[in-house]
Amino acid sequence: MPLVSIITPSWNVEGLIEETIRSVQSQTFTDWELLIADDCSTDKTPEIIAGIGVRDPRVKLIRQAKNGGPALARQASIDQATGRYLAFLDSDDLWLPEKLERQLAFAKEKQAALSYTAFRRINETNTVAGRLIGVPVSLTYGQLLKNTAIATLTAMVDREIAGPVAMKNEGYDDFCLWLSILKRGHTAYGLNEDLARYRVRGSSVSSRPLRSAKWVWQIYRNVEQLSLPRSAWCFAHWGARAWLKRREF
Repeated sequence: MPLVSIITPSWNVEGLIEETIRSVQSQTFTDWELLIADDCSTDKTPEIIAGIGVRDPRVKLIRQAKNGGPALARQASIDQATGRYLAFLDSDDLWLPEKLERQLAFAKEKQAALSYTAFRRINETNTVAGRLIGVPVSLTYGQLLKNTAIATLTAMVDREIAGPVAMKNEGYDDFCLWLSILKRGHTAYGLNEDLARYRVRGSSVSSRPLRSAKWVWQIYRNVEQLSLPRSAWCFAHWGARAWLKRREF
């Protein structure tokens, strides 16, 4: 069985998906499966994935029956994952070649239920790379409520330590997942190394700051069921960190 199952939702990324897959195929650690759940793309995305899968059986296409958004697509990939570790990579983002090797060694050393790394942003054409976005050494549940540090493309979950992994069909389903793991008493650990590239696209799900803020508030109140004062306190810290992260490319 592959040690790492890579969880990837896709939708209408025919111009980007091959580069994303290539960044996985270029990993120095090779014991992986890439599970791409296509959310009813109307372009050639699924055909591109299927074609690559013929040449590399580690790349597996999962076709969603109807368009349901990234949370349900991620869950479809998780449902078919066979690896102990789950790594998350969106269909327009990239990994540097040593990402899996370095993070696996780090996660094993820390016995981390959840780990994450530093990264840089890139523009849509991959011609500009931004500043290094560093990460804190560790995060507890209470600290993560006030933080934006765990970028999806950098996250890795050890299922043997973390326990059940299930996505909630919410905006920022990934944030909900990290919180659900840490709420069990685990600590997340950060590897402050430049190992991933987050692509900034105007059409991406998380590209609108006001909508992102609304989603986070809803998670505080409806999912985590925080009191109004605690929600406001966490939201103030989250908003400040989000602004600091966005103010410079």
